Parts: sequence; C-alpha cells; structure tokens
Amino acid sequence: VQLAESGGGMVQPGGSLRLSCAASGFTFNSDVMSWVRQAPGKGPEWVSTINSGGDRPYYADSVKGRFTISRDNAKNTLYLQMNSLKAEDTALYYCARGAGIAVLTRKTTWGQGTQVTVST
Repeated sequence: VQLAESGGGMVQPGGSLRLSCAASGFTFNSDVMSWVRQAPGKGPEWVSTINSGGDRPYYADSVKGRFTISRDNAKNTLYLQMNSLKAEDTALYYCARGAGIAVLTRKTTWGQGTQVTVST
C-alpha cells in the first residue's frame, strides 16, 4: 500500500494550491480517504474526508468553504483544492486511507506528506 502526495509549495496569503495523492497497492475505489495536516509542534489535525464514491465530502470547520476534496477513482488519485489560503494553513499535509480516529492515531496508511507554506 502506497500513498504519494504532491503539489505543495509556498504561496502568499489568499493564494491557492492543489494537492494530489496517488494511491497504489489497494482497491482505491472501495476506501474512504482523508487529508490530515500537521503544523510544527502540533498534533495531527483532520482536514477533510470523502466517501468511496466521491459524492460525500466532509470538512473541518477551519477549512470549510475554502478547501474542496475530490477523487478520481479511474486514476486512483485523491485531490485537495485549497483556496483563500491563510498563514494558519501552513503545515505538512498528508493523505490517509480511511477516516476518523484510526487516521488521527496513524493506525491506517499515510503518505509521506507535502509541505504547504503560506507566507508573505
């Protein structure tokens, strides 16, 4: 099982980034998928989850209205479109298989992470 994130970078406040997560080694279209982030010195923070079919997204209040999770099951890829970025969005962003406490406690597969830095 492998998850590989990409698309991170440095952006000014108000800017946008699109993260991608390429999945392999499991039946991607059967699994709920999530995005989690971790800022320096802090614990993991759940960002968003999407069901296997891609029609039911869920968001943390901190990103609702600014971030959009989606997936392309034909390409085994998960996405996170991030708009109106704020300094407090700065973190290492991970995609993870599954949802809930199992994800936050790393009992499921995580990728290696991609850094997002929002700064002037």
